[in-house]
Amino acid sequence: MANLTKLDAFQLDVLREVGNIGAGHAATALSQLIQKNIDMRVPQVNIIPFDEIAEFVGGPEEVVVSVFLRVEGDCPGNMFFIIDLPSARNMLTELLGLEQKDEEEPMSEIEVSALREIGNILAGSYLSSLADFTQLAMQPSVPSLAIDMAGALLSHGLTQLGQVGDYALTIDTLFFEGSEAVQGHFSLIPDPGSFEKLFTSLGVPFDGNY
Repeated sequence: MANLTKLDAFQLDVLREVGNIGAGHAATALSQLIQKNIDMRVPQVNIIPFDEIAEFVGGPEEVVVSVFLRVEGDCPGNMFFIIDLPSARNMLTELLGLEQKDEEEPMSEIEVSALREIGNILAGSYLSSLADFTQLAMQPSVPSLAIDMAGALLSHGLTQLGQVGDYALTIDTLFFEGSEAVQGHFSLIPDPGSFEKLFTSLGVPFDGNY
């Protein structure tokens, strides 16, 4: 099994560029949706073992908001947009102008719908950028949203699907509206064999010896 955590700087730069293009598309779509000037940046891209994703987003017991969808086509896999609960509430306040609520108060239907749409736009933009770069056909399923501990969400969501890849492509995403910044985490978990297709189509060497 290739050790994808040992990709070199060039390979990660290629993935970061795809992420930045996706973030640009997502920022444009969100700006049009909410009539505000939104900027997005991708400060960091990593390939991490699947079982470390929960730690990457704050730990297995961290309560997070997760938008999940399935990717079908030439490079099938699973996609998550994960953001911790305080950041999600801050995003709703800063980006959408919704009233700040007590942390213990459950989210309203409007808030859940807004977060699902933001996750959908983000995931769709990143997926579209990957498809354009790679010339691979990749179609997203209808997204679902859940609020729970990161470990529970990841294990439950993916074990229901059966076969899951060993690694995840993780893209940190910073949202800016004015001087305020909110961070989220985007993760693409290709099915076994899909990473090789992805790297090969990007023109990045993939020989299984990383």
